[in-house]
Amino acid sequence: MPKLTETFARKVPQTKKGTAKHWDSEVKGLVLFVGKLSKTWYFQKDVGGQTRRVLIGRYPLISADVARQTALGFALDWGRGAGRQLQIGAPTLETAMETYLARPKLRSEAHRSGLRQQFELHLKDWLRLPLDEITKSMVVERHRSMAATPSSANHTLKYFRTVWNHARRVHDLPESPTMAIEWYEEQPNGSIIEDLNAWREAVDELSNPIHRVFYELLLFTGFRKTEALTLEWKNVQEDHIHLPMTKNGRSFDLPISQVHHEILAPLRGLHHQWVFPSPKSPSGHLKGPQRMQWSIHSHRRTFATVAMEAGILEEIVGRLLNHTPLSITGQRYVKPSLDALRPAMDTVCRELARRTKWNAVDCND
Repeated sequence: MPKLTETFARKVPQTKKGTAKHWDSEVKGLVLFVGKLSKTWYFQKDVGGQTRRVLIGRYPLISADVARQTALGFALDWGRGAGRQLQIGAPTLETAMETYLARPKLRSEAHRSGLRQQFELHLKDWLRLPLDEITKSMVVERHRSMAATPSSANHTLKYFRTVWNHARRVHDLPESPTMAIEWYEEQPNGSIIEDLNAWREAVDELSNPIHRVFYELLLFTGFRKTEALTLEWKNVQEDHIHLPMTKNGRSFDLPISQVHHEILAPLRGLHHQWVFPSPKSPSGHLKGPQRMQWSIHSHRRTFATVAMEAGILEEIVGRLLNHTPLSITGQRYVKPSLDALRPAMDTVCRELARRTKWNAVDCND
């Protein structure tokens, strides 16, 4: 082990990958973490099988002499029992991520799997880094390196910011380094299905009947992709469909009518649990249907557009789509019943049935 002098700290090269740890030969517990972009002083001690690490500061802002004197002070405090009050060092990104994902009130399973997937795909080389070693320049460069997919770049680093801010509740961390990012402008696609006759023909030509029903149910409910794919028969009731967990973190009941039961009729009996089963999928349900020229989410936009054109108030359309109301009154006080929303759903069904030439035009039967 070298003596961590000013000369050593200045000359030790940055790593090409990961973090190198250099321990001082004289001051036990003093360590210099060297990464690709930064050098950071810590005082570290193992107590009762747990590693306790205290941040001293970054080099060269904190010189070697200051770091040594600070570490000696920590060692003295620890020897007198005061070390129990010292803060444990910043968690690694992986630890912070797992702590965040373990929250009982996390919005949804889709949010959990999406965040983990983005971190594994785009931030894997950061997972073992302590949060306070991930700098503004690092996040800016990572965001810039993903410029080919602006939406993915924004979402990944905003997920990172969420995890950082959650860790900041219990760790002494500065403001998230993502404050230095200039976010890419994202323009929502906003496309809808303009020609529902063409849509009808395209759906009828799908070879897999499960996929045909999937797209029909999307159009006549406005469900999000995951809400439909994970739909279980036990949640399809005579007068409503129950979604136990949705994107906004709460359950949702959507009133349904005869047309919905006729849409689902071809799939009755195919599987005891999943409405859209897939024997090839580990989960047992369909992961993704055959693609058409219209996106899955365009079905949701089309449902909303047809509802508005049929004279349904925007607030009611939002309720049918399970959007969170903007007003406090809408969020906390107004809780319309299924029966109150049913006339609006019936109106949308009739208009969609007319435009798609669905044979069950009377949705009130």
